[in-house]
Amino acid sequence: MSSSSKSTKQKLQNFKSEVAGSLGVNLNQGYNGDITARQAGSIGGEMVKRMIAYAESNMNSMNNGGNMMQ
Repeated sequence: MSSSSKSTKQKLQNFKSEVAGSLGVNLNQGYNGDITARQAGSIGGEMVKRMIAYAESNMNSMNNGGNMMQ
């Protein structure tokens, strides 16, 4: 695995841990089979919600005179 994909994977793991913490779900390093399907779904759903908000925010700034190639 390249160092770029390792850093991306680590960033996603950190993001997941941050979201889980904000939802009050304790994640372990590695296996997390002890959390409920509802908790896992809440984490994934919140991650998607935040990623969409981030993308929309960036698209709005590009539409307001920003340059996509910056």
